[in-house]
Parts: sequence; C-alpha cells; structure tokens
Amino acid sequence: MSRQMAELQDATIKSQCKVLRMPMIASQFATLAEQAIREKKSHVGYLEALLAAEIEERERNTIERRIREAHLPRMKTLDEFDFTQSPNVTAAKMRDLSEGGYIERAEPVLFIGECGTGKTHLLTGLCVAACRQKRRVRFTTAAGLVNELVEAKHQLQLRRVLARWSRYDLIAIDEVGYVPLAEVGAKFLFQVVAERAEKAAVILTTNLPFSEWTQVIPNARLCKALLDPITDRAHKPEPNRIASAVRPRSRRKEPRQADCGNAADPRARQGNPSGACGGLDCRCGLPA
Repeated sequence: MSRQMAELQDATIKSQCKVLRMPMIASQFATLAEQAIREKKSHVGYLEALLAAEIEERERNTIERRIREAHLPRMKTLDEFDFTQSPNVTAAKMRDLSEGGYIERAEPVLFIGECGTGKTHLLTGLCVAACRQKRRVRFTTAAGLVNELVEAKHQLQLRRVLARWSRYDLIAIDEVGYVPLAEVGAKFLFQVVAERAEKAAVILTTNLPFSEWTQVIPNARLCKALLDPITDRAHKPEPNRIASAVRPRSRRKEPRQADCGNAADPRARQGNPSGACGGLDCRCGLPA
C-alpha cells in the first residue's frame, strides 16, 4: 500500500470513528495494529483490544463526569483519611460502606461529631467511592439545599427541582445542625429526606446529638418526623464518640431524649397548670 493510500485510509477511519463517537479507537487503532502485528494477534484479537480500549476510556470519562456533577467541595478519598485520629470509626467499616451495599439497600448513613473530626472527609470519601461505581451523586450543605428549594418555590419551579433531587442514587447533606432552619426550610429538608426513605440512600453529617436537634428545628413534631427516616436502619459512624452498630429495623428504637423531670417528681405535675410537657419524645407521660 502506498503512503498516500495509507494516509487516506487513516483519515477515513478517524472520520468514521468521529461519526460513531469512538475517539479512543480513532487515536489508538494504528498503535494497536502495530502491536497486534508484533504479537501475531488475529483480526479478532485486534478488534477485542480496540473495543477494550474504548470501553476503558468511556468508563474513565463517566467517572470523571460523575465526580464533577457531584459538586464536591474538594476531592478527598477514604485512603487519605487518618483513622488513628478517629479510633471509633474503623477503616474496615468504611471500606464496607464504600462498596456501596447501603446504596442498593437504600440505607441512610449519619456521621455525628464535633467540628474538625473528619465528618466531611468521610462523607466526601463515600461520595467519591459511589462516583467510581458510576452512580449519580450530589453533595450539598443543609443550608444550601434549603436555599435552593426556597428559591425554586419563589420561581414556581419547586416540583421540578424536587424531582431532580429524587433522581440521584445518593445525596450527601453536610452540616445539618450548624445553622438554625426556619420552619419552611425544615419542611423542605424533611420533604427531601422522607421522600428517599427506603427508596434511595442519603448521607448526613451533624455536630448535634439527636436530643439537641430542636435547636435547629424548633417545631418538635417536625423534628421528630425528620429524625424517623434518618435514624431508621441507619449506619452511624461517630468520629469523636463511641460508634454504634447498625441498627436492624426489627429492633428500632426512638432517639433517646432527656426527661423533663415531670416523671420523676409527681409534684411537678401539680405545678404544671397547662398539663403539657412540650419536650420532644419526653418520657414523663404528659402530652406535648
């Protein structure tokens, strides 16, 4: 074959690959052809190598796109996390979560701990692991999510925006509890989380124990309604506290709250003219 004919053939193949959207084959077919000749591969072996290169490139591009669309604050992986600084979160537990079984089972993951204990790093690491499995992931802060939904409501786009959030395989909500939420914001947060209950996975980080969530969501009933889908079947690694085991659904317990004192002191009942406690899940027996 003359040099001019070979160049024409190369140009034709590259043009055809462009039409078929196979850029990897366009860039590698000549190199792989030479390799096939050296290794005395058959035509089928050469074709297999071409297709494998194209598939590998597409998977790499898909993963990069998933990570980009996740809107992660920064690129951090679980391999970079220093587990010696958080002994209550084991590398084995995080490796198990990174395999993605909790996503398939639509189980929530909740990281509880003070500021600077690595909650966001762990959350981001799980997001990256899910993206590498080519799952659709989205990161946000609690305040950012609420602001987006409030703005969507004002623009009469709330249903469309909520539908978009529901399509993600995994959503990660950071900093729940850092900023108090107005009731409308708390309702939006509840709507997003409750919609995913037993349907899709969600990861949250918080610096507050459950008993203090009313500081962020003053409406006690709404606060309890939000906690139910989060705590049910949740994985709860706690970076600076004793890590609790995964809680089976059949042995579900409500979040423990402090007694108001009415149960322990009968005189407190007599001195309570309203006959109401007002505490979230208080065990004194008085109506809220």
